[in-house]
Amino acid sequence: MKTLTMIGASAAALTLSAGLAQAQDVSRDWSGAYVGGSFDYSANDHDQNETLTFDTNLDGQYGDRVPTATGGNAFAPGYCVNAGNGPTPADGCSKDHDGAGFGVRGGYDWQFGNWVVGVVGEASRVDVEDSVTGFSTTPTLYTLTRTLDWTAAARLRAGYALGDTLPYVTGGAAYGRITNSFFTGNGANSFTVQEDDEDAAGWQLGGGVEHRVTDNLSLGAEYLYTSLDAGDHVIRAGGPAPVGNPFLITNAGGTDMTRTSDEFNTHTFRLTAAYRF
Repeated sequence: MKTLTMIGASAAALTLSAGLAQAQDVSRDWSGAYVGGSFDYSANDHDQNETLTFDTNLDGQYGDRVPTATGGNAFAPGYCVNAGNGPTPADGCSKDHDGAGFGVRGGYDWQFGNWVVGVVGEASRVDVEDSVTGFSTTPTLYTLTRTLDWTAAARLRAGYALGDTLPYVTGGAAYGRITNSFFTGNGANSFTVQEDDEDAAGWQLGGGVEHRVTDNLSLGAEYLYTSLDAGDHVIRAGGPAPVGNPFLITNAGGTDMTRTSDEFNTHTFRLTAAYRF
């Protein structure tokens, strides 16, 4: 009986060892090149403290107060980090547009045991807006909007293969193209663009999981946080305008306005597919 018990215990131990070995087995080789694409959904990550900032004497230094004819603050009603619905804060602000997109990608992986490291490059069509609105005592509103049109990235990634499944982290450099726009209900002043920087460079960081459906086809899900330096978009409020116009009180040449934040940050969730050679 004791012998049978020992045989049974040994058999169980062998079965458990075989099961653990199978769990650690890498049934597919992740090394090699791949091409693929993604379907994305991106959302803007607002800077909740963002406002407009002004250069009233045109010395290149922002942070000036725009004065009223009586010495008050022309932007005392305040700001919101979206596009305003009307001339006063009471009209509210609409949520910035988040949107779906798509991308193409390619890369190469190297496998060392269960560890997989690689490089990936991609380009994605994006449709995300980021607005900020200032309300003046006139009353009226001034809205500056950035729209991220597309991004490109070059990243490293590292993961640990669990058979046909590869969880991984990824990070690297990113570049974006931005369209800037301006809207106001002010019909008294003229408004001209002084600077309009469409190029945005930054970084990406995220992670995901990829699963081999066949030797050549893999499907996955990925999350990326993208932070871009959006550059400057400067609008000059000039004349002609009535006497005592706040934008012309300090300097008859006008007042420059821009945003306090130059960051455009997004969260992206995507589904991926790749063909592996």
